[in-house]
Amino acid sequence: MSIIMPRPKKYRLIGETPLALYFKPRGIPLRDLEEIELSLDELETIKLKDLKGLNQEECAKRMQISRATFARILRSARKKIARFLLEAKALKIDEKVRLINARKYRCLECLKEFEIRAGKNVRSTVCPFCGSDKFESLHKILWR
Repeated sequence: MSIIMPRPKKYRLIGETPLALYFKPRGIPLRDLEEIELSLDELETIKLKDLKGLNQEECAKRMQISRATFARILRSARKKIARFLLEAKALKIDEKVRLINARKYRCLECLKEFEIRAGKNVRSTVCPFCGSDKFESLHKILWR
């Protein structure tokens, strides 16, 4: 008998960690509230799509995930935020991060910066903004 195991969760590119990690309705004691947990990748989808106004394809490229995965994460995040607002729940942002080695690059064509995770073949990478294969390294450590 074979056991079906889910694929391990991939780390996604998160631009920055939030300033606050917990939100609750005013006037209701925390002990009386149900808690909803929003992951960092869900928060990143909200930031890119709703705050920065990028299209889903661009958002997915920035997070280095498929557009379908981005849409699924965004849908989950919006549902959680709606429940937090409309059902008076507490919202906890998952603060688990993993420090990974990554290289930051600057495109020589459009001059925008982007990251390539350690272990990914740099030679087969193109700029996610303009598609150019001409870029320079700007070494940096990223938080996930």
